[in-house]
Amino acid sequence: METTRVLLVRHGQSRGNAERRFGGHTPTPLSELGHRQAEATARALAAEGVTAVYSSDLLRAVETAEPLPRATGLEVRQTAALRERSVGLMEGLTFEEAAAAHPEEYAALLRGDFEHVLAGGESYRQLLDRAAAELDRAAEENRGGTVAVFSHAGTIGILALHLMGALDAPALKPVWLSSSNCGITRFELRSDGFVRVSAFNDTRHLIGLV
Repeated sequence: METTRVLLVRHGQSRGNAERRFGGHTPTPLSELGHRQAEATARALAAEGVTAVYSSDLLRAVETAEPLPRATGLEVRQTAALRERSVGLMEGLTFEEAAAAHPEEYAALLRGDFEHVLAGGESYRQLLDRAAAELDRAAEENRGGTVAVFSHAGTIGILALHLMGALDAPALKPVWLSSSNCGITRFELRSDGFVRVSAFNDTRHLIGLV
């Protein structure tokens, strides 16, 4: 029975995270803590036999992925398909600023409406369409291997639900799966269609980091 392992890894703490700002598609870099988290994550993943590395092309994800190729010699395949959901007019704003300046969009975001297209941004449905297609392609191209995917909180939540088959219904209820900075979510995809979630938001490798 052939098994493909998929490791979904959220980026390390960004400067935007530290300032409680919406990241979206903005090129916010990692904070100093985020860089330490990325190094610790690379050490953990280097022991897991990773055979391919994919990353969102946004700076905070790329900076998180970079230490792993140094440890393994693998190339990072960057793609816009694995970006965070664009939150349009709210990008770069603090949560408080967004709530004050764009209350309707902010409320729609909190509701988790799957089909709502944020002003100037995307819906979760649009995020699913682009990110799931890329993940499925990566898994198919690396069958039998271990694929590390560096992405973002919203994208990882959607991809995890996609792999579990939870987004196949025509009408979807709001669901949010929370992922910490550099949390690792591990899936095993068997060739007979069986999907095993072996860990969700594993942060044991970050113990002791401040």
